Amino acid sequence: MPKVLVTGTFDGIHPGHLNLFKQAKKYGDLIILVARDETVKEIKGRYPKQTEVQRLARLTEINLAKHVVLGNLKDKYQVLEDWNPDFICVGYDQSAFLDKLKDEIKKRKLNTRIIKLKAFKPEKYKSSMINGD
Repeated sequence: MPKVLVTGTFDGIHPGHLNLFKQAKKYGDLIILVARDETVKEIKGRYPKQTEVQRLARLTEINLAKHVVLGNLKDKYQVLEDWNPDFICVGYDQSAFLDKLKDEIKKRKLNTRIIKLKAFKPEKYKSSMINGD
């Protein structure tokens, strides 16, 4: 079965996230990478409301993915080598780390395809609106 990687903060799971996971699972076994607290701070300028341990536990608890893992603090792209995903599914509005992703895939000699997923009611279920980002 192909491996599908989805990454994000996932600070409070909402229907938009669930739809993202459902769309991604159509491509194979789902691996969810949870952004580390320090990485979220770096990108968003603030820490998430829930800790990385809480977010990891919640995603594990809802049992939608084959694996739920924390990101690597030293090398944000190490997950590519660790899991060698066939696909990386990104949200319609995801931008963090995408600028270098193709180069990192090539540098690590992988055949991973990047797929942009469709929005699900973005006027209602956008994390930045829900979390006040």
